[in-house]
Amino acid sequence: MYWINGEPCDYLPVNDRSVQFGDGCFTTAKIEQGQVALLSLHIKRLQKGVEKLYLPQPDWQQLESHIKQIASTSEQGVLKVILSRGTGGRGYSTQGFTQPNQILFLSPYPERYLRQREKGLSLVLSPIPMGINPYLAGIKHLNRLEQVLIKSFIEKSNADEALVLDTNGFLIECCTANIFWRKGKDVYTPDLQNCGVEGVMRERIMQLLLESDYDLSCINHYPETLACADEVIVCNSLMPVIPVSEIQVHENRPAWKYQSRELYEYLLPECLKL
Repeated sequence: MYWINGEPCDYLPVNDRSVQFGDGCFTTAKIEQGQVALLSLHIKRLQKGVEKLYLPQPDWQQLESHIKQIASTSEQGVLKVILSRGTGGRGYSTQGFTQPNQILFLSPYPERYLRQREKGLSLVLSPIPMGINPYLAGIKHLNRLEQVLIKSFIEKSNADEALVLDTNGFLIECCTANIFWRKGKDVYTPDLQNCGVEGVMRERIMQLLLESDYDLSCINHYPETLACADEVIVCNSLMPVIPVSEIQVHENRPAWKYQSRELYEYLLPECLKL
């Protein structure tokens, strides 16, 4: 089901800026027991996106109320919230746009995540890199062509997900998830100052690790660092966290395999909380 600016609607004008230029931002949230998990973090990320993209400010209180209203109708599901600059104009100019279009989309929860928690994920190295742009790094803007191409590659492989590098060869994230790895009590996640998405579950996990006896570092490193990791996990707001069972980086070499679930078992109960 779709809502646009608070009203049930499943169509959008062709001159909407999201259609013309991908001019907007979004977030995707898990609904559990009629509530949006980590709602405050999702709102915070939308606000950061609006600020970075110079979008017109929505009525945040009204938007949050509408989000809660829709969530209350579903025991479990996925709610995507899109903020477009609005409708009108022809060129790149942002003048004259004072009210963003708010697009909400409610869909079923992907049951595959429950199965993947049990068996773990297989990862393959993506041949499509992330472009470096420090200004847009972190936010979840509507320009997701890189992810579309990476997902197409995954679907042609035998893997569940992909390791994604930037154009310098540094490890950044997966197609639809952030990544952490553990060596003893040291936990690492990629530095996302130049590109990548700062996921709300990534932020939640970083908070949890800072309160634990694990030592967390955000680093720039090549994917080979994962070869000697004790454990690798991926996360997003829907999963919310899944262990990695193997990574195939080199086609003609053995995959890196992981048995430990120490970090995963520590994080999962907390990540499942609303």
